[in-house]
Amino acid sequence: MGRLFGTDGVRGVANADLTAELALGLSVAAAHVLAEAGTFEGHRPTAVVGRDPRASGEFLEAAVVAGLASAGVDVRRVGVLPTPAVAYLTGALGADLGVMLSASHNAMPDNGVKFFARGGHKLADELEHRIEAVYEQHRTGEPWARPTGAGVGRVTDYDAGFDRYIAHLIGVLPNRLDGIKVVLDEAHGAASRVSPEAFARAGAEIVTIGADPDGLNINDGCGSTHLEMLQAAVVEHGADLGIAHDGDADRCLAVDAEGREVDGDQILAVLALAMREAGQLRKNTVVGTVMSNLGFKLAMEREGIELVQTAVGDRYVLESMKAEGYALGGEQSGHVIVLDHATTGDGTLTGLMLAARVAATGRTLADLAGVMSRLPQILVNVPDVDKSRVTTSAELATAVADAERELGATGRVLLRPSGTEPLVRVMVEAADIEQAKAVAGRLADVVKSALG
Repeated sequence: MGRLFGTDGVRGVANADLTAELALGLSVAAAHVLAEAGTFEGHRPTAVVGRDPRASGEFLEAAVVAGLASAGVDVRRVGVLPTPAVAYLTGALGADLGVMLSASHNAMPDNGVKFFARGGHKLADELEHRIEAVYEQHRTGEPWARPTGAGVGRVTDYDAGFDRYIAHLIGVLPNRLDGIKVVLDEAHGAASRVSPEAFARAGAEIVTIGADPDGLNINDGCGSTHLEMLQAAVVEHGADLGIAHDGDADRCLAVDAEGREVDGDQILAVLALAMREAGQLRKNTVVGTVMSNLGFKLAMEREGIELVQTAVGDRYVLESMKAEGYALGGEQSGHVIVLDHATTGDGTLTGLMLAARVAATGRTLADLAGVMSRLPQILVNVPDVDKSRVTTSAELATAVADAERELGATGRVLLRPSGTEPLVRVMVEAADIEQAKAVAGRLADVVKSALG
């Protein structure tokens, strides 16, 4: 069996790769592994289970709930809520684990299972490895230890989760949003009710699009992966800004009043300055990834803010933040983590905080985001090469060194092997887009010849 867990849970085509049997088995395995790890500490365990509105989430939720209850775990179903809401409620309710059913920004046929540990934190790698091993062990014949009678888990619906999560969001805002007009694109996803309600309660005038989920239309031509509808709506309605989420609302991208995209790096830059001003940017540091735009790095240097860069993936950003005590981090894709208020990326919270900064300063989003200039960034995928030799090829090292000398201080080269495919990603940034394209093309050719 290949590795099931990726960087963000178990994901695949629902009812093909991710079956009810797999979801049930993983849930039972998770309960057994956490019990063995001492998580339950002799008390009756509880779990919070939520999902996005995908049609497949209905049967997968039933499978997960059945698996947990059969393992003696009491389950609180919170229904359709964003991933960060499930993480928050796992901590707020003192649950021993949380489970979210979502494939985030993926198209509708996909779905996924993501586990949270006590406190609403993502499971450590070693626990995921153990869950896989225990699942496989029992899948191939070893029977589960099963409680009976009063030992089986009980299942209840926790409808108060919606209001409790919104109250949490409103409670951490530094100021209200009165006088601000915002267009919200909910990607027909998990935040379709939550985000409009939160912005309205915070005082914003809202226009909502992409907020009519039917189980099949999630991420379909809308949301953070398709900003065109939001850009047009912001201009049409004369809004101050637009906010776009993905299917499970752990991401946030924005659009300024002129319809221009404001990406995750720019959002981080705006929030970093706001948090420093409020004395909340611990160690005067923000965490990004190696894919953060060079313009973001240069802006933080100019503002006297330290930038720590990790491997690509919000889990690595979070690991760095937790290990070193940093307060703010995220990715260009819009995963923004404000660790004092969330244990994972929270798109609704990010959007609220961004709008709050506009309201508090009286400045436009374009003006605030102008703290950094995005340098042109070209990404070329080079397939069918030996990605394991990226760091050992002398020919490639020479080509990279030549490119870096040509680009100077206002350019950057990054060669990154794919984690799942036999390809190498060539990323080049430069002040001039034509130069970036030319350098990326030359490096891609060298990668082909040196590693092919």
